[in-house]
Amino acid sequence: MMKKRGLNFAVAGVLLLLPVALRAETGAEAWLRYAPLTDVERSNYAALPGSVVTLGESPVLDSARDELVRGIRGMLGIAVRESGSQVSESSIVLGTVTSLQAIAPGFQSPPEIQGDGFWLTTAKVQGFNCIVITGANEPGVLYGAFAFLRGIALGQLISPLNELQQPYSPVRWVDQWDNLDGHIERGYAGPSIFFEAGTVRADLSRARDYARLLASLGINGCTVNNVNANPRMLEDDFLPQLARIADAFRPWGVRLAISVNLSSPKVIGGLKSFDPLDRRVQEWWRKKIEEIYRLIPDFAGFVVKADSEGQLGPSVYGRTPADAANAIAAALKPHGGIVFYRAFVYNHHLDWRVPKNDRAKAAYHNFHPLDGKFDENVIIQIKNGPIDFQVREPVSPLFAGLQSTNQAIELQVTQEYTGQQRHLCFLAPMWKDILDFDMRVQGGHTPVKDLVSGRVFHRSLGGFVGVANVGMDANWLGHPLAMANLYSFGRLAWDPNTSASTLADEWARLTFGSDPLVVRTITSMLLASWKTYEDYTGPLGAGTLTDIKGSHFGPGVGSSERNGWGQWHRSDRDGVGMDRSVATGTGYAGQYPPDAAKIYESTASTPDDLLLFFHHVPYTYRLHSGKTVIQHIYDSHYQGAEGAQQFVRQWKTLRGRIDEPRYKATLERLQFQAGHAIVWRDAICNWFLHISGIPDALGRVGYYPDRIEAETMRLQGYRTIRVTPPETASGGKAVKCRSSSKSCTASFTFEGNAGRYDINVQYFDQNTGASQFKLLVAGRVVDEWVADDHLPARSPGGGSSTRRWIEGVELRPGDSVEIEGRTDGQEHAAFDYVEIHPAADRASR
Repeated sequence: MMKKRGLNFAVAGVLLLLPVALRAETGAEAWLRYAPLTDVERSNYAALPGSVVTLGESPVLDSARDELVRGIRGMLGIAVRESGSQVSESSIVLGTVTSLQAIAPGFQSPPEIQGDGFWLTTAKVQGFNCIVITGANEPGVLYGAFAFLRGIALGQLISPLNELQQPYSPVRWVDQWDNLDGHIERGYAGPSIFFEAGTVRADLSRARDYARLLASLGINGCTVNNVNANPRMLEDDFLPQLARIADAFRPWGVRLAISVNLSSPKVIGGLKSFDPLDRRVQEWWRKKIEEIYRLIPDFAGFVVKADSEGQLGPSVYGRTPADAANAIAAALKPHGGIVFYRAFVYNHHLDWRVPKNDRAKAAYHNFHPLDGKFDENVIIQIKNGPIDFQVREPVSPLFAGLQSTNQAIELQVTQEYTGQQRHLCFLAPMWKDILDFDMRVQGGHTPVKDLVSGRVFHRSLGGFVGVANVGMDANWLGHPLAMANLYSFGRLAWDPNTSASTLADEWARLTFGSDPLVVRTITSMLLASWKTYEDYTGPLGAGTLTDIKGSHFGPGVGSSERNGWGQWHRSDRDGVGMDRSVATGTGYAGQYPPDAAKIYESTASTPDDLLLFFHHVPYTYRLHSGKTVIQHIYDSHYQGAEGAQQFVRQWKTLRGRIDEPRYKATLERLQFQAGHAIVWRDAICNWFLHISGIPDALGRVGYYPDRIEAETMRLQGYRTIRVTPPETASGGKAVKCRSSSKSCTASFTFEGNAGRYDINVQYFDQNTGASQFKLLVAGRVVDEWVADDHLPARSPGGGSSTRRWIEGVELRPGDSVEIEGRTDGQEHAAFDYVEIHPAADRASR
């Protein structure tokens, strides 16, 4: 939380000038680029002291000093001198409050500084006018140094300086779902930065760089391995390897944590059970934890996933989550360690035929009865919603159901159900909706951010956990714009009162510079992207309607129904949505405090954007907007697909204002998104048209006048195939090369008017090979490409469907248009259709 005293950093609005030259960048520096400021910007810092004094010696203070030197040199071109620990001139002074008072007895800090808080101020130190960066502890000093540099990078004046900041919560962690083989579960940016081939990487420079990024946001802990934990993490010979990661983190004040498998005492410890109430099991945990702390004295603690999705847990012995958590917490407590016990415990074999069954009730059902039974160094880690990181869910009622237990909110930075970093989806607006939601516990004002921070019930621990899953890709998260989510998570964990628009603006400036058009365009795209993604995927709280039994990426409306996973939307011929009311449904709405429960109990008071989460309604039900549910489904999906194409148009206005590597990489992702949004649009709309039998009032769904289906073309070597599920291909069919054919062609005759056209080829890019394609017009090659992306699909369908955009092609009546495909491996150059649009229509599509 930020507390303001006096005049804080004042925005210098005249500093937004376009840089003269653009240097090529990979995105590896993220928001810590420290790019040179313009001459006008630098002039505002002409009086900045030329030396830095560090009071004390430690890896964290050294990092703070080195970061200041690096940042000031990069942005201002000033070589700041390192003046040891003696103040002999006007300087930037770094040190804890205690160390400052030792050399300046009259120095008085605000009493509010505590924990990881910091204070930036101007003060006389030993007779010299100095800029002071201080905190109650050394991490606070480091966070203050980063905040000081961020102020300069954002073009903010630093005089007079009087900035006090306190973190909203004591615990601010990220989780990495990395496996020992180097693969990251739900990671979309390359292999692990920590592990490869069953061991810790020899080169941990990437891990050090990651810790630096985390520290710049005030993140103070990192769990490095998958919550589906490998017991080998606790093997005696593996712990020294983990100590190397801790060594890489330590200079940045980031403490190492690991996920553990509760069955470890039996699997690797040789015991006959892992019963948490067995004294031998408890002793095993005590000795193992002592061994860890001998190697890693600042070890942070454990994350536990148990009794969920195949992970063994205390229920094997008839014990509770409290029994399991407390057994480990007791061994950690003497060392200051904590246990994060995940509330993601549910039965994934639910009988879908039972109307009262409801996965959404699981977390509250399992943990609310245990409130007050967890030890004081246990934190219950609760996903933001009751299902699983869907594009829109209500707030988990468990936040209000634990009044005597530490809790933390788990947010997913990695975009599992929100486009997997193939799609732009800025999550800060969604997180803000969740954090600001007032649960009205006991009728009072109790927003979620105050519940998880411990402020409401005066709990000693609590906070924020972000599932980040960065990888070895140069830009950390795959999509050049996806790092806005990691940045925003860290900033919200520090101060959840920060607005989404502020976060978007900050990140755009820090990542791409202060050119007004660049900042305005990127900020606008970020703020529109979550709603756009929701529009073309999952409407009205029904979820993303994605392929939940597979990659969680492409559309798969029916995949969530008639199975045990419980992500049902109960669509049938008559209506859609889950009835979760108390009166007629599963009773889930009754898990909320009374004031919140009233909102969701009836269709009349439930917000439209969550209607289908709480109620089963006819397709003809009219929303508060006045539209019927079915027409909203149609309209929102067309609106969302158009929004995704608008991102491409917006981004193209920035060519020449952003370095070419990042410009090109972002454009490629946005073009993929624009094409995939059409796949989503058509799949969802056609599925609901089929099941409801109600046509689109505007006549769009099922009618594609500019589309030529592949199966209707003249085929040589190609054969027609049925795609599963059928809605993920136009007309349910596509073509692919016969197994005996290495090269195939599909052609048709253009019958329109002469002119310039955009040609879109919808093809399938599977991860089983790298097929080659050519587009020929009148025998002339106008485009060629390789299907060598790494999409999460092995067969033609919604997860592999990709669009090739070929702009401005000259066509005449009678021209032969031909697609030539060449197979590779198990990928048989499959494609779905071709669309031809007059080039002038591009802005209206």
